[in-house]
Amino acid sequence: QVQLVESGGGLVQPGGSLRLSCTLSLRYRVIGWFRQAPGKEREGVSYIGLSNSEIRYTESVKGRFTISRDNHKEAVYLQMNNLKPEDTAVYYCAAGPTLSLNPDAYSAWGQGTQVLVSS
Repeated sequence: QVQLVESGGGLVQPGGSLRLSCTLSLRYRVIGWFRQAPGKEREGVSYIGLSNSEIRYTESVKGRFTISRDNHKEAVYLQMNNLKPEDTAVYYCAAGPTLSLNPDAYSAWGQGTQVLVSS
């Protein structure tokens, strides 16, 4: 069973940046980033497969967030720029076998890291 650990969350002002990291105990084909705001359902933010051609973003973060992967370190990153208050949520990384933004497609989850965008 793969284990995932997120880090890098925190408090940032609108327009600021954060870089989230997800470290894995072993390589997995697809790693996704998800977020869940209070009172809302968990939503897919981005995923990456084993190649950079297998990347997708949800519409609301396109042009602001960048996902990347370091297979040597078994880590996946989410660079978040131009953050907005509506990006406030707990962010999770997850491992799964298929390229999907649907949380149900993922079987292993990290514990989450809080991102708060506020002035």
